[in-house]
Amino acid sequence: MSFVVGLIIGITAGLALVIGFARSQNARSNRRSALATTVAALARMTREDSTKLLAPEYYPSWVVFSQRQKLSLTWLNAHLTKIWPYVDEAASELIKANVEPILEQYRPIVLSSLRFSKLTLGTVAPQFTGVSIVEDGSDGITLELEMNWDGNPNIILDVKTRLGVGLPVQVNNIAFTGVFRLIFKPLVNEFPCFGAVSFSLRQKKKMDFTLKVVGGDISAIPGVADALESTIHDAVEDSITWPVRKVIPILPGDYSDLELKPMGTLEVKLIQAQGLINKDLIGKSDPFAKLYIRPLRSRMRTSKVIDNDLNPVWNEHFEFVVEDTSTQHLTVKIYDDDGLQASELLGCAQVKLNEVEPGKVKDMWLKLVKDLDIHRDNKDRGKVHLEILYCPYGMENGFTNPFSSNFSMTSLEKVLKDGSGVENGDLAKNKKRTVIIRGVLSVTVISAEDLPPADIMGKADPFVVLTMKKTGTKNKTRVVNENLNPIWNQTFDFVVEDGLHDMLIAEVWDHDTFGKDFMGRCIMTLTRVILEGEYKDSFVVDVAKSGKLTLNLKWLAQPIYRNP
Repeated sequence: MSFVVGLIIGITAGLALVIGFARSQNARSNRRSALATTVAALARMTREDSTKLLAPEYYPSWVVFSQRQKLSLTWLNAHLTKIWPYVDEAASELIKANVEPILEQYRPIVLSSLRFSKLTLGTVAPQFTGVSIVEDGSDGITLELEMNWDGNPNIILDVKTRLGVGLPVQVNNIAFTGVFRLIFKPLVNEFPCFGAVSFSLRQKKKMDFTLKVVGGDISAIPGVADALESTIHDAVEDSITWPVRKVIPILPGDYSDLELKPMGTLEVKLIQAQGLINKDLIGKSDPFAKLYIRPLRSRMRTSKVIDNDLNPVWNEHFEFVVEDTSTQHLTVKIYDDDGLQASELLGCAQVKLNEVEPGKVKDMWLKLVKDLDIHRDNKDRGKVHLEILYCPYGMENGFTNPFSSNFSMTSLEKVLKDGSGVENGDLAKNKKRTVIIRGVLSVTVISAEDLPPADIMGKADPFVVLTMKKTGTKNKTRVVNENLNPIWNQTFDFVVEDGLHDMLIAEVWDHDTFGKDFMGRCIMTLTRVILEGEYKDSFVVDVAKSGKLTLNLKWLAQPIYRNP
């Protein structure tokens, strides 16, 4: 009897296992089919479909939404290969005539002469790998072509040093990847339906080459190789890289409006940086900054070096020419100065100029990254503090330019103009003078909140020291005992001789019987108070783990002129 019962139970359990396994397999198969359907649907998605599901900022940094379509350009590459010998012959002379004066312009000081002795583009034609139409709202057609070229050109530079030594330097192993922009503008009702073609190197993704002295070693003369490489890069940047463009007239007419023209100036105040990484084994990094819109040596600006400081304060002002706000960026790179050795990059950041409102000062903190093109580095490299102002040419004088060394404030403009609004006869002379924004700064230290504890009992005895950076003038509040949210409501006046280039530093200290302990600081330029006259704000206490300091700033201007 027990045998029969056991047999029935075994058969029942076996059937249950078989049925359960079958159902599990069916469910798994259904899930796989549904997943395959979903993957197939995702594979058919276009770029527009992806951005409808989620905005680009929600995707990982390695996901790139390219505007450039990877179309089959075999026909174009085949025709280019066919006509390349003729292109080589025509373009070689054109390149030589246009680039040689620029090479001479950027010629290193160690050389007395730099020109081409031979230039041909070789037998390997470039290959176009992508094309796109740029919709910029203009009355023309803008086409962008992505190009790769691993060519075999024969380029020999005739280099002569100051010592009288002549060197035939050959440029070898050229590898280039970039995007060329063609602009067909203006559109006309006469064949071929456009008046001129403008071309430019819109984006230089890669440009590698090697230098070799024919029959010798270029390293035998120290510094020549590096100087030549920098000169070649500058020549390419200044001759053809966007926003520089070459205009080729197709139909008779005046196309001067298509040429490169400055649009305005960008005023930049480099204030400070915080939390920089330390590159030195002994001590701390010695940071300095390089700023530029176009990476030309003549247009780069370099700050002073701040020794042994990971939270440097520069408070330096720079001015840049802007040629195209829609595509240009302000680039800031922070380096560690290593004396005679090459400086090490600590971090870099960019500001898109099309995000800067003309005529208004923009105060910003920029996070530093390792590479501006590859955003895969999550390491904290610190941040940099800037004030920037874009001033377009031709903009009415109704807006305030607090950085300008000419008459920038509205009250100053009135001094330089007569009652009819027409500039008086001494305008040219006045423009050469430096405007000194002199005045009285009233600072009310109102309160602080959420300060970090500095004593064993979890309290602090805070007070604030106010310092004007240029003059070193100081004032301090009273001590508020055993309080992490102190209230002072004390006002101090400072006579400021040069408001546009001075700074207010508010340091929070903890008072002890036998000394004092530093808790944190706030650094403020005077740009905002000069513009607004008076404002109240809460400032994060830097260096400290927590805390905010509430201040009220008021400015009474007394502008003066100082002859150069």
